Amino acid sequence: MIITLWVIVTLTFFLMHMIPGDPFTSEKRVPEQIRQNMLAKYHLDKPLIVQYGYYLKNLLHGDLGISLKYLNRTVNEIIANGFPASFQIGMQSIILGVFLGLILGIVAALNRNGFWDYVSMILAIIGRSVPNFIIATLLQYWIASKLRWLPVSGWGTFAHTILPSIALSFASLSIISRLMRASMLDVIGQDYIKTAKSKGLSSFEIIWRHMIRNAILPVITVLGPLIAGIVTGTFVVERIFGIPGLGKYFVQSIYNNDYTMILGTTIFYSAILVFLVFLVDITYGLIDPRIRLAKGGK
Repeated sequence: MIITLWVIVTLTFFLMHMIPGDPFTSEKRVPEQIRQNMLAKYHLDKPLIVQYGYYLKNLLHGDLGISLKYLNRTVNEIIANGFPASFQIGMQSIILGVFLGLILGIVAALNRNGFWDYVSMILAIIGRSVPNFIIATLLQYWIASKLRWLPVSGWGTFAHTILPSIALSFASLSIISRLMRASMLDVIGQDYIKTAKSKGLSSFEIIWRHMIRNAILPVITVLGPLIAGIVTGTFVVERIFGIPGLGKYFVQSIYNNDYTMILGTTIFYSAILVFLVFLVDITYGLIDPRIRLAKGGK
């Protein structure tokens, strides 16, 4: 995990400096002397390898630096202020998407070529092919503007989180329902399912203990990247609903050439992704007793 993060930091640092211009280049050109003073203040006038050394030194102390565009604000502070909103929306959408996706996938597999199978696949196609900002706009128009059931936008109450969570959940719902359906169909035809039926086990016990437990592993595999992608924020949906999340800072930092903000948000996103992939590996062993960490390479 540490090596992976170090590689990400190194690649991002050097690729970032290949972007034309610098953080102090703007439409209203600042005087050259002021620009040089600012570059010197943030060590941007030194060789790239020296800048890299400065950054790694600060990073080891948990210091992501000072934003070069947001006055008197550190990257740590911006992440701490923006991430909770993105995290809440992301977790709610993941819980909704996983719950409905698993149910639709299981029901579709158990009723292959039936009504619920077609319903599941239609929802999966919609969630996969229609961008979440289109779904967000439709929800905002019909449910919030026309029916007035929920707030159109804003932040502060649980009601403000419902529509953006639903809009973001469609992508995870579509992926999980299709994966679960395909995995269930594969498990249903296995010999141990036939053996379980011949032993007279109830349908519920066969489905829960033998089918779902074995079929859910592919779903767990995609959960790590899926959660990381949604929890860290979706810029467009956040903008549509006026959510003060982290996504806008990440996107805006690229336009502003805000080096410290680009690096800080990238490292933060990457750390979450790497950690979640690690948790997925651990979860394998908890769900499937056949998967265990072995000693001595056995």
